[in-house]
Amino acid sequence: MSTDATVASPCINVCRIDEASGWCVGCLRTIDEIAAWSQLSDADKRALRDRLGPRRLQWRRLQRATGAAPAEPA
Repeated sequence: MSTDATVASPCINVCRIDEASGWCVGCLRTIDEIAAWSQLSDADKRALRDRLGPRRLQWRRLQRATGAAPAEPA
């Protein structure tokens, strides 16, 4: 399998790591996941993207619980 950009990056150019969660507030990946993206196989990229849906739900719950301003990741 190719490690080309066949699977689009979830990056939306809102690059800031939330200290509490360790996730980028734009794409919800960790700094390690962001750094590794270009080296992942397409299957691994898809698997990571699949984890972002549940992470998005968790992000919303954390935002509500802390009373933080709703920063809506993609």
